[in-house]
Amino acid sequence: MRDTKESRLLLVLLVAIAFALITVDIRGGRNSPVDGARHAAAAVFGPVENGLSSAVNPVGDAVSAVRASGSRHDRLAALEKENAALKAKLGSDDRNRSRLKQLDKLLKVAGEGQYGIKGAQVIAIGSAQGFSWTITIDVGADDGIKRDMTVLNGDGLVGRVTTVGPSTSTVLLANDPDFTVGTRMEAGDELGFASGQGDRPLRVELLNGKAEVKKGDRLVTFGSQADKPFVPGVPVGVVSRVDPSGGGLTRTLYVTPYVSFTKLDIVGVVVAPPKQDPRDTVLPAKPKPVPTPTVTVTVTPSADAPATDEQQ
Repeated sequence: MRDTKESRLLLVLLVAIAFALITVDIRGGRNSPVDGARHAAAAVFGPVENGLSSAVNPVGDAVSAVRASGSRHDRLAALEKENAALKAKLGSDDRNRSRLKQLDKLLKVAGEGQYGIKGAQVIAIGSAQGFSWTITIDVGADDGIKRDMTVLNGDGLVGRVTTVGPSTSTVLLANDPDFTVGTRMEAGDELGFASGQGDRPLRVELLNGKAEVKKGDRLVTFGSQADKPFVPGVPVGVVSRVDPSGGGLTRTLYVTPYVSFTKLDIVGVVVAPPKQDPRDTVLPAKPKPVPTPTVTVTVTPSADAPATDEQQ
């Protein structure tokens, strides 16, 4: 349409009529004279609106789904992060619980043996001493540690201090081939010397070749002069095998140590020896024997069995 004076007049007239119809419709309410026209328009344009709605709604739903998915993804990521943190905390708590348990056992052993100890943590294994079985602990000269001090844990004898630095020390483990300690049999005076054999049981040579020894007997440290390098009464291990006596001057035993040398964490260095030999008081309680079940078999005579003379 060309922009003329007549077209502008027509536009003004149509706008005036529209306002007039709106006014009449509002004032008429449900009885509005244009209500029929409105329904007719709804009947004509309703299907078109529904078609457009059906075409547009999936797009809207998809956008909403993506937004919801993003929200769920963020929440899932947050939950996974929280779960990982909880697992890490749980792992840390488990380790702390393990260390507290080790420390509790160590303090119990120190109390029963009346050993004055300095607690330490293993910070390295196999120090710069070749292939020796050694550990490095986080205490040294600044903590009162000296060479040739006994090292133990809650299970028994760990080794002896060989090298001391300002804040760390090296410990030669009891299973090292160069390690030797004097031993005493439980509830007796049979003495011997135990030597390390790496990952095999300790080898013990008893001074009495005719000593009565059996599997399951237990040994403790005999102690050294002036309590260095070993204090007395520290649990060493349990006899696992006894070589037949060949009439020699000594008798050979094989002893499974109480300490697991591949699982060391919390240890104690004996900085003050006991006032008197604790003898066997530090040894753990013996396990109670498991009773062997007794089976009683009762034989019931069969009805078809022939009668004996007494029955006849």
